[in-house]
Amino acid sequence: MKTTLLIPTVNEIEGMKKIMPRIKKHWVDEILIIDGGSTDGTFEYAKSNPDYITVKQQSEGLTDSYWEALKVATGDIIITFSPDGNSVPERIPELISKMKEGYDMVVVSRYREAAKSEDDDMVTAFGNWMFTKMINILFGGHYTDTLVMFRAWKRDVLALCSKIDAKRAGLEPHLSIQCAKRKLRVGEIAGDEPKRIGGVRKMSPLKNGWGVLVLIFKEFVSREKAK
Repeated sequence: MKTTLLIPTVNEIEGMKKIMPRIKKHWVDEILIIDGGSTDGTFEYAKSNPDYITVKQQSEGLTDSYWEALKVATGDIIITFSPDGNSVPERIPELISKMKEGYDMVVVSRYREAAKSEDDDMVTAFGNWMFTKMINILFGGHYTDTLVMFRAWKRDVLALCSKIDAKRAGLEPHLSIQCAKRKLRVGEIAGDEPKRIGGVRKMSPLKNGWGVLVLIFKEFVSREKAK
Protein backbone atom coordinates (compact mmCIF):
# COMPACT_ATOMS: atom_id res chain seq x y z
CA MET A 1 0.00 0.00 0.00
CA LYS A 2 1.38 3.38 -1.02
CA THR A 3 1.30 6.06 1.68
CA THR A 4 0.96 9.84 1.43
CA LEU A 5 1.83 12.04 4.39
CA LEU A 6 -0.51 15.01 4.00
CA ILE A 7 0.54 18.17 5.82
CA PRO A 8 -1.69 21.27 5.64
CA THR A 9 0.05 24.54 6.58
CA VAL A 10 -0.80 28.17 7.30
CA ASN A 11 2.03 30.22 8.83
CA GLU A 12 3.80 27.34 10.59
CA ILE A 13 7.44 28.19 9.85
CA GLU A 14 8.65 27.67 13.44
CA GLY A 15 7.04 24.28 13.77
CA MET A 16 8.07 23.21 10.28
CA LYS A 17 11.75 23.91 10.91
CA LYS A 18 11.73 21.86 14.11
CA ILE A 19 9.37 19.03 13.13
CA MET A 20 10.01 18.29 9.44
CA PRO A 21 13.68 17.25 9.85
CA ARG A 22 12.47 14.50 12.21
CA ILE A 23 10.37 12.89 9.45
CA LYS A 24 12.41 10.21 7.66
CA LYS A 25 11.93 10.06 3.91
CA HIS A 26 11.73 6.24 3.85
CA TRP A 27 8.76 6.14 6.23
CA VAL A 28 6.27 7.12 3.50
CA ASP A 29 6.07 7.12 -0.30
CA GLU A 30 5.40 10.84 -0.60
CA ILE A 31 5.21 13.94 1.56
CA LEU A 32 2.60 16.42 0.33
CA ILE A 33 2.51 19.96 1.72
CA ILE A 34 -0.60 21.99 0.92
CA ASP A 35 -0.34 25.61 1.98
CA GLY A 36 -3.33 27.80 2.71
CA GLY A 37 -1.72 31.18 2.06
CA SER A 38 1.22 31.44 4.47
CA THR A 39 3.01 34.78 4.68
CA ASP A 40 5.85 33.78 7.02
CA GLY A 41 7.97 31.73 4.61
CA THR A 42 6.33 28.36 5.31
CA PHE A 43 5.58 27.62 1.67
CA GLU A 44 9.03 28.72 0.51
CA TYR A 45 10.64 26.53 3.17
CA ALA A 46 8.65 23.51 2.00
CA LYS A 47 9.28 24.23 -1.65
CA SER A 48 13.05 24.37 -1.09
CA ASN A 49 13.06 20.66 -0.15
CA PRO A 50 13.06 18.46 -3.29
CA ASP A 51 11.62 15.56 -1.30
CA TYR A 52 8.34 17.41 -0.75
CA ILE A 53 5.43 17.88 -3.14
CA THR A 54 4.14 21.41 -2.56
CA VAL A 55 0.71 22.73 -3.50
CA LYS A 56 -0.79 26.18 -3.02
CA GLN A 57 -4.37 25.84 -1.81
CA GLN A 58 -6.93 27.58 -4.01
CA SER A 59 -9.90 27.26 -1.65
CA GLU A 60 -10.17 28.29 2.00
CA GLY A 61 -10.13 26.27 5.19
CA LEU A 62 -8.51 23.11 6.50
CA THR A 63 -11.20 20.72 5.29
CA ASP A 64 -11.11 22.02 1.73
CA SER A 65 -7.33 21.61 1.73
CA TYR A 66 -7.82 17.85 2.10
CA TRP A 67 -10.11 17.66 -0.92
CA GLU A 68 -7.64 19.66 -3.00
CA ALA A 69 -4.70 17.57 -1.83
CA LEU A 70 -6.45 14.33 -2.79
CA LYS A 71 -6.36 15.46 -6.42
CA VAL A 72 -2.55 15.36 -6.23
CA ALA A 73 -1.86 12.62 -3.69
CA THR A 74 -1.17 9.14 -5.07
CA GLY A 75 -1.25 7.17 -1.81
CA ASP A 76 -3.72 4.40 -1.04
CA ILE A 77 -3.33 5.44 2.60
CA ILE A 78 -3.49 9.09 3.64
CA ILE A 79 -1.87 10.23 6.88
CA THR A 80 -2.97 13.66 8.06
CA PHE A 81 -0.31 15.33 10.16
CA SER A 82 -0.02 18.65 11.98
CA PRO A 83 3.38 20.36 11.53
CA ASP A 84 2.88 22.71 14.49
CA GLY A 85 4.31 20.31 17.07
CA ASN A 86 0.99 18.72 18.08
CA SER A 87 1.74 15.56 16.06
CA VAL A 88 4.76 13.43 17.00
CA PRO A 89 6.59 12.28 13.82
CA GLU A 90 8.03 9.16 15.44
CA ARG A 91 4.52 7.67 15.60
CA ILE A 92 4.27 7.52 11.78
CA PRO A 93 5.89 4.06 11.30
CA GLU A 94 3.67 2.54 14.01
CA LEU A 95 0.62 4.13 12.42
CA ILE A 96 1.45 2.65 9.01
CA SER A 97 2.20 -0.74 10.52
CA LYS A 98 -1.21 -0.75 12.20
CA MET A 99 -2.96 0.17 8.95
CA LYS A 100 -1.28 -2.76 7.22
CA GLU A 101 -3.12 -5.09 9.61
CA GLY A 102 -6.23 -4.39 7.54
CA TYR A 103 -7.75 -1.32 9.18
CA ASP A 104 -9.75 1.28 7.26
CA MET A 105 -8.65 4.01 9.67
CA VAL A 106 -6.23 4.24 12.57
CA VAL A 107 -6.33 7.17 15.01
CA VAL A 108 -3.39 8.41 17.09
CA SER A 109 -5.36 8.91 20.29
CA ARG A 110 -4.36 11.53 22.84
CA TYR A 111 -6.47 9.82 25.51
CA ARG A 112 -5.64 6.15 25.09
CA GLU A 113 -3.61 4.33 27.75
CA ALA A 114 -0.97 6.70 29.16
CA ALA A 115 -1.14 9.23 26.32
CA LYS A 116 -2.04 12.83 27.10
CA SER A 117 -2.57 16.21 25.46
CA GLU A 118 -0.39 19.06 26.66
CA ASP A 119 -2.21 21.44 24.31
CA ASP A 120 -5.71 20.98 25.77
CA ASP A 121 -7.41 23.57 27.91
CA MET A 122 -10.56 22.96 29.95
CA VAL A 123 -12.86 23.81 27.05
CA THR A 124 -11.17 21.66 24.41
CA ALA A 125 -10.66 18.74 26.83
CA PHE A 126 -14.35 18.72 27.73
CA GLY A 127 -15.38 19.10 24.08
CA ASN A 128 -13.22 16.18 23.00
CA TRP A 129 -14.62 14.00 25.79
CA MET A 130 -18.24 14.99 25.09
CA PHE A 131 -18.16 14.58 21.31
CA THR A 132 -16.33 11.27 21.55
CA LYS A 133 -18.94 9.96 23.99
CA MET A 134 -21.77 11.13 21.72
CA ILE A 135 -20.28 9.52 18.62
CA ASN A 136 -19.67 6.26 20.46
CA ILE A 137 -23.20 6.11 21.90
CA LEU A 138 -25.13 7.32 18.85
CA PHE A 139 -23.17 5.54 16.11
CA GLY A 140 -21.67 2.52 17.84
CA GLY A 141 -18.08 3.72 17.83
CA HIS A 142 -15.33 2.57 20.18
CA TYR A 143 -13.12 5.65 20.09
CA THR A 144 -11.13 7.38 22.78
CA ASP A 145 -10.41 10.35 20.47
CA THR A 146 -12.65 11.37 17.56
CA LEU A 147 -11.32 14.87 16.84
CA VAL A 148 -7.53 14.54 16.52
CA MET A 149 -5.98 15.32 13.12
CA PHE A 150 -3.16 12.77 13.36
CA ARG A 151 -4.60 9.60 11.84
CA ALA A 152 -4.33 7.35 8.78
CA TRP A 153 -7.21 6.35 6.52
CA LYS A 154 -7.79 4.63 3.21
CA ARG A 155 -8.37 7.31 0.61
CA ASP A 156 -11.72 5.85 -0.51
CA VAL A 157 -13.10 6.43 3.01
CA LEU A 158 -13.15 10.16 2.28
CA ALA A 159 -15.83 9.60 -0.37
CA LEU A 160 -18.24 8.77 2.48
CA CYS A 161 -17.99 12.34 3.80
CA SER A 162 -19.97 15.34 2.62
CA LYS A 163 -17.89 18.42 1.75
CA ILE A 164 -20.60 20.71 3.10
CA ASP A 165 -21.05 18.96 6.44
CA ALA A 166 -17.33 18.52 7.00
CA LYS A 167 -16.42 22.12 6.24
CA ARG A 168 -17.69 23.58 9.49
CA ALA A 169 -17.20 20.59 11.78
CA GLY A 170 -13.87 19.45 10.39
CA LEU A 171 -13.07 16.27 8.56
CA GLU A 172 -11.93 14.31 11.62
CA PRO A 173 -15.29 13.88 13.41
CA HIS A 174 -16.94 13.26 10.04
CA LEU A 175 -14.53 10.42 9.29
CA SER A 176 -15.08 9.03 12.79
CA ILE A 177 -18.86 9.05 12.36
CA GLN A 178 -18.85 7.53 8.87
CA CYS A 179 -16.50 4.71 9.86
CA ALA A 180 -18.63 3.92 12.92
CA LYS A 181 -21.93 4.04 11.01
CA ARG A 182 -20.65 1.66 8.36
CA LYS A 183 -18.93 -0.67 10.82
CA LEU A 184 -15.57 -0.19 9.13
CA ARG A 185 -12.50 -1.54 10.85
CA VAL A 186 -11.02 1.23 13.00
CA GLY A 187 -8.02 1.03 15.32
CA GLU A 188 -6.15 3.36 17.63
CA ILE A 189 -2.61 3.75 18.88
CA ALA A 190 -1.68 5.92 21.84
CA GLY A 191 0.17 9.15 21.11
CA ASP A 192 0.90 12.27 23.14
CA GLU A 193 0.00 15.72 21.83
CA PRO A 194 2.80 18.14 22.75
CA LYS A 195 2.23 21.87 22.93
CA ARG A 196 2.12 23.89 19.73
CA ILE A 197 5.41 25.33 18.47
CA GLY A 198 4.90 28.94 17.41
CA GLY A 199 2.10 30.25 15.23
CA VAL A 200 -1.48 30.58 16.41
CA ARG A 201 -4.26 28.05 16.87
CA LYS A 202 -6.52 28.02 13.80
CA MET A 203 -9.34 26.15 15.50
CA SER A 204 -12.10 28.08 17.30
CA PRO A 205 -13.46 25.87 20.12
CA LEU A 206 -16.94 27.43 20.07
CA LYS A 207 -17.34 27.72 16.29
CA ASN A 208 -15.91 24.30 15.53
CA GLY A 209 -17.67 22.75 18.50
CA TRP A 210 -21.03 23.99 17.23
CA GLY A 211 -20.18 22.59 13.80
CA VAL A 212 -19.44 19.17 15.29
CA LEU A 213 -22.69 19.23 17.26
CA VAL A 214 -24.72 20.06 14.13
CA LEU A 215 -22.91 17.33 12.19
CA ILE A 216 -23.68 14.72 14.86
CA PHE A 217 -27.36 15.74 14.91
CA LYS A 218 -27.71 15.61 11.10
CA GLU A 219 -25.95 12.26 10.83
CA PHE A 220 -28.06 10.76 13.60
CA VAL A 221 -31.31 12.00 12.06
CA SER A 222 -30.34 10.68 8.63
CA ARG A 223 -29.50 7.31 10.15
CA GLU A 224 -32.85 7.09 11.88
CA LYS A 225 -34.71 7.99 8.68
CA ALA A 226 -32.84 5.28 6.81
CA LYS A 227 -34.07 2.58 9.19
